Amino acid sequence: MTVSDVEIPQSAPDRPGALRGVLGVPQGEGLFPAVVVVHEAFGVDAAMRDHVDRLVGLGYLVLMPDLFSRGGARRCLVATFRALRAGQGTAFDDIEAARAHLLARPDARGSVGVIGFCMGGGFALLLAGQGGYRAASVNYGMLPADLDDALDGACPVVGSFGGRDRSLAGAAARLDAALTARGVEHDVVEYPEAGHGFLNALPAGPRLMRVVMGPMMGMGPRPVEAGDAWQRIDGFFRRELA
Repeated sequence: MTVSDVEIPQSAPDRPGALRGVLGVPQGEGLFPAVVVVHEAFGVDAAMRDHVDRLVGLGYLVLMPDLFSRGGARRCLVATFRALRAGQGTAFDDIEAARAHLLARPDARGSVGVIGFCMGGGFALLLAGQGGYRAASVNYGMLPADLDDALDGACPVVGSFGGRDRSLAGAAARLDAALTARGVEHDVVEYPEAGHGFLNALPAGPRLMRVVMGPMMGMGPRPVEAGDAWQRIDGFFRRELA
């Protein structure tokens, strides 16, 4: 397999700055199921690259756009969260550019899934209801205020949350109930002993932030729960992206 940094063609060519990303291509010949990865609030770091490696190793054609390409995390973070709350904006345009780029590749199967972590999980949940994706994986992502409206017409959703993550208390149950009410195929699990970011095998974000936020969010790797979550994600994607 190959994983490399790339520049993603943009639908708005007059937009200043390049849209960077990480592209992963599995070993062998396509056609491969394609997956867009939406990164955490800490950006394209070692933890997110590790997730790309894992997905490529499982046989997925993967593209992770860097939503902080134009100006870095400090400059772009506020704008990106603003887009997340509004359900539209530059960040959504960048994710759509990544999806279109994957579909244009001759080794793509033609069905695309989206997976997001933390901030990216919130994006993945909104994208599930906006069309264009066959499946969405939401990992400890914030729920929108208008959850019911956001899920109208949603694609199948697989979600993973940590019971020790007090910042998302009750989110898994709310999401499961909303998806059930709308007849959306789903698999949502809350792992009681896991916290925020439990899928990260590598540290994410500044060490001081991990120390400060750790007690409230229960941050830290949970290999057993992470292994189970990845099995569920892979099985869900294989079924829905076939």
